[in-house]
Amino acid sequence: MTNMSRARVARRIAAGAAYGGGGVGLVGAAAVGLVLAEVRMARTAVHNGNSGGRVPVADGRYGDGYGASASAAGEPPLRLTMLGDSTAAGQGVHRAAQTPGALLASGLAAVAERPVEFRNVALPGAQSDDLDRQVALVLGTAAPVPDVCVIMVGANDVTRRMPPTRSVRHLSAAVRRLRTAGAEVVVGTCPDLGTIEPVRQPLRWLARRASRQLAAAQTIGTVEQGGRTVSLGDLLGPEFAANPRELFGPDNYHPSAEGYATAAMAVLPTVCAALGLWPAEEERPDVTRREGFLPVARAAAEAAAEPGTEVTAAMPTGPRGPWALLKRRRRQHVEPPTLPADPASEEARSRAGTTE
Repeated sequence: MTNMSRARVARRIAAGAAYGGGGVGLVGAAAVGLVLAEVRMARTAVHNGNSGGRVPVADGRYGDGYGASASAAGEPPLRLTMLGDSTAAGQGVHRAAQTPGALLASGLAAVAERPVEFRNVALPGAQSDDLDRQVALVLGTAAPVPDVCVIMVGANDVTRRMPPTRSVRHLSAAVRRLRTAGAEVVVGTCPDLGTIEPVRQPLRWLARRASRQLAAAQTIGTVEQGGRTVSLGDLLGPEFAANPRELFGPDNYHPSAEGYATAAMAVLPTVCAALGLWPAEEERPDVTRREGFLPVARAAAEAAAEPGTEVTAAMPTGPRGPWALLKRRRRQHVEPPTLPADPASEEARSRAGTTE
């Protein structure tokens, strides 16, 4: 599928999500059924793998070494929250320090030179309709509103055949609620299901097509609500396909520690930019990296097909609707974090989860 046709489909899905439409399919029903059969095989591999359905809990404070200088400058700790499914939760690794949330919290603390209070409300197996509950958890406590929220969701929507308009509607509503409350929002769009090892050709391209269509529609919905997106699909695609033993975890379905680090390296610059922590010159389009302003649907389609590409709102109107800034940021190296102060035992710091 070309970027232009993907842009048209994504625009239809996003419009249906915004105006209550439905029935915009990602791929034909027969093709979806075949993909689902293959993905069920992948889920069997999850159950037979070594992850055990347990997710390390990485909640806590990172970057305590920056506490004194930040306090002296009158700066409170930054607050980072993760929402979404098993990818956001970090399923597939055994240590909290290997989860994407811990990596992002540690990297953010290093860039900001401030401590970061991290919380993860993601649920393995969640679909986009669970975001309403997760947002309520984030905003329904006495704790301050997070400075930035990172959402990773979408794979289960494809494999469980949630209508894409409904999927994008739930994501857009979550982004809107978080932005209205004052949080910056970064969405890691639907990963490329065509990289799951048990999914064989010729069905891989169908899974890839469905994933990219949803990712592009997620981008439109997110940007229209004031959030930013980072493409995870193609970020994981070529690298996972080239290095499946290194970048997939023991269950051959979820990323390994190296895979999560790859994703965190791509998302961190966008998180920092959302908080105003990136150099001002980096916020201008760089024509040498093919960055620029595009209609949001075209930017979404291009981002869905390229690793780690960021899309953020630009001009609200244009001859073809809202415009967005397409950025191809350089990935930021992320060091494995030191666990939060006084962690409990590994067993106590793990929670049971439902496999994706």
